[in-house]
Amino acid sequence: MPQAWVFGLLGGLMIGIAAAVMLLGLGRIAGVSGLAARAVGLADAGPPHALAIAFIIGLPVGAWLMAGAIGGVSLSVPKLATLVVGGLLVGFGTRLGSGCTSGHGVCGMSRFSRRSILATVIFMASGIATVACMRVAGL
Repeated sequence: MPQAWVFGLLGGLMIGIAAAVMLLGLGRIAGVSGLAARAVGLADAGPPHALAIAFIIGLPVGAWLMAGAIGGVSLSVPKLATLVVGGLLVGFGTRLGSGCTSGHGVCGMSRFSRRSILATVIFMASGIATVACMRVAGL
């Protein structure tokens, strides 16, 4: 069995290839929030509806296939209320920030978008600060 970092490397390469194929082949950004909005009918513009649905379905299917390939993973699911509140906050944040971490971090930064670079710096700084606060609080 390969070491865990190999799977991370392969996953990163696949994400990069998928983003490049969408951008070069369709002229579309592979941001998950935009694709999800298109898939459920919240956005009229964007890639073809069927492509958005296939991309969004492929995310959990790919994770499930990978879990099977490496012998399973440990999963803990938070309470429904936590999922709902977290989902609403993430949805609000993606609309407020004109995209999600995948859109800005993978696709925007690769195009040297100043807005995406700034957004990614803010995402990372917020994540680092959150982890630091949680460790200080003993959570």
